[in-house]
Amino acid sequence: METTFQPAFGRPERATQLSCDGPDKWALLDRLTIAADRFELSHRTLTVLKALLTFLPRRDIPDGAAGIVFASNARLSERLHGMPESTLRRHLAQLVRLGLIARQDSPNRKRFARNRGGAIALAFGFDLSPLVIQAEMIELAARETEAEHERLLALRDRILVLRHALIRQGGADGIAEEVGRVLRRKPDEAALTSVEIALQEALQNNADDEAAIGCEPAPPALSTPQMIANDSQNERHIQDSIKPYFDSEEHEPVQAHQTHTADNEETKIAKNKGVTLAEVMVACTEVRSFFPEALRNWADLVRIGDQIAPMLGIDPPVLNEAKRDMGAESAAVTVLCLLEKAATIRSPGAYLRRLTQMARNGTFSLVPMLSALKNRRDCQLTI
Repeated sequence: METTFQPAFGRPERATQLSCDGPDKWALLDRLTIAADRFELSHRTLTVLKALLTFLPRRDIPDGAAGIVFASNARLSERLHGMPESTLRRHLAQLVRLGLIARQDSPNRKRFARNRGGAIALAFGFDLSPLVIQAEMIELAARETEAEHERLLALRDRILVLRHALIRQGGADGIAEEVGRVLRRKPDEAALTSVEIALQEALQNNADDEAAIGCEPAPPALSTPQMIANDSQNERHIQDSIKPYFDSEEHEPVQAHQTHTADNEETKIAKNKGVTLAEVMVACTEVRSFFPEALRNWADLVRIGDQIAPMLGIDPPVLNEAKRDMGAESAAVTVLCLLEKAATIRSPGAYLRRLTQMARNGTFSLVPMLSALKNRRDCQLTI
């Protein structure tokens, strides 16, 4: 008999000629790498397993003594580019604990092989045949991992679409930034599902806010050639005169103060806004609870809008952006409209951003908002 401590490439020729059908060892390692998380395998443990496989000369893993790797820790460490033996032992123990390899110890715990007639008759070391036994389980785990990965990719894509839609609406309000931070990590499916639900709720809240305020993302009503008598749009009140409001029995003393003198000529109509100051004060009555004094001109309205905005939680940069894109008067009127619906609008700041985006795109008009508020007041309806 002859004892050999040579690696796989130095084995007797007959040891490499044993016929044993089975899965390709490298394909099996690839599938195990995909399912590494399910087997609690780190990349370094997989590297140790790969080094063990390199000591087998065949593409498959033979049964019996031919499938046992008897290389010493020093030889394994060489093949692992100098991995410390303490680290090597730890990863080998992990592979044994998971049942991916098995130890075949000699009485003195040395690793060696004995051959007879040119073939390995007895070997002590690491048996790799458990990999073949668990091949089906490894393949199943790899398929499940791939399916889960595809689901996560689809879920991330849906989240990115929802996040982009929320940003386009101007309703990010911190949610989009938080979603970006979550996506930069490696969230699991449950975390991504929670993010998707939160984005859907944010978009729905924005839609509810738009419905509550009565502002549709459509071209300004003044550009419509037909004048209809439907109370839901109430286009009959889009005019340059404030006379119809002075004839109303519901007219409050604050409107009576609006006269036709030359001193307040600028109060008749906001430039390019299509609404009068009287129309604003008829539709927006909540402001009197905070500022009961009469508003003489648009400058008073802008000043009050600046004071109301922080009360609604609208940050100064958001208000300044609205003033820049809408105009100071339109921004102030919008703030008063938001005050009217403060009980139903969850995030006035986010909604004002959305309206500012519409103004930037040329699709914003004060008329639908004021008409909806006026209709609610006249008809005693709750939107």
